[in-house]
Amino acid sequence: MPAGVLITRPEPGAAETARRVAALGWRPILAPALVLAPRPFAWPAAQALLLTSRAAARALPPSDMPVLAVGEATAAEARARGFAWVEAAAGDAAALAEHAARTLDPAAGPLLLAVGEGYGAELAADLRARGFRVLRRVAYAAAPAPALPAEALAALQRDGEVVAVLFFSPRSARCAMSLLRAAGLAETAARMVALAISPRVAEAATRALAPLAWHAVRIADRPDQDALLAMLGPR
Repeated sequence: MPAGVLITRPEPGAAETARRVAALGWRPILAPALVLAPRPFAWPAAQALLLTSRAAARALPPSDMPVLAVGEATAAEARARGFAWVEAAAGDAAALAEHAARTLDPAAGPLLLAVGEGYGAELAADLRARGFRVLRRVAYAAAPAPALPAEALAALQRDGEVVAVLFFSPRSARCAMSLLRAAGLAETAARMVALAISPRVAEAATRALAPLAWHAVRIADRPDQDALLAMLGPR
C-alpha cells in the first residue's frame, strides 16, 4: 500500500487535492479540519470584488463586477464560476492589497471584500490605510470538523502509514491539531512531515503541536497548491 498523505483542506477542495496526491503515487487520506457553508450574500455597489480564497469564489453567484483574486487558483475558480473580468495577484493578502493599489483608484468607489467568517480584517485594514473604502462581507462560514474521519483515524493508528500532512491555512492547521489531540494521536506527528503553504501556516502548525514536534516542517516557496505539492513530489 502506498504511503499515506493526510489532507486537512476542507471540501470541496480536499477532493481535488486528493486526486492530485494520488496522481503523484501517494495514498491520499482525507481529514478536512474545517466544514464550509455559504452564507446569504448581498451585493452592495462597489468598483471591484476582492476574493481571498477559492472558497469565497465558490460561495458567490457570478456577477459583472470586476474581480481581483488573491492568486491564480482563486482567479481560475472565479472564471469557472462565471465571473467575466478577473485579475490575479501574486498569491497572498499583501500581494492582493498591492495589486489593488496599483490598478484601482480609491476615488472610484468602495471595494467589496468577500471573505470567510472571521477572516479578512488585516487585509481590510491594509486597504483602508491605502485610502480605499472597504465593504467586508461574509461569503461563507468555516466551522471546525467534529472529529477525524474513520479512515484517517485508522491510518494514523497504524505505525508509519501516514508520512506527511498538508496544511493550507493557519486555522485549518490549528483545528487539525485539535482533532489529533482529541483522538489521542498528537504524538504521531513525530513520524510525519508537515508541508505548509506559507510561513504563517507553518508557524500555526508548529505552535499548535507544542511541546511536541513534527518529524520535519517544510514551507512552499509560493503560497499556492502547486508549490505545496511540488514539495511532496512523485513517489
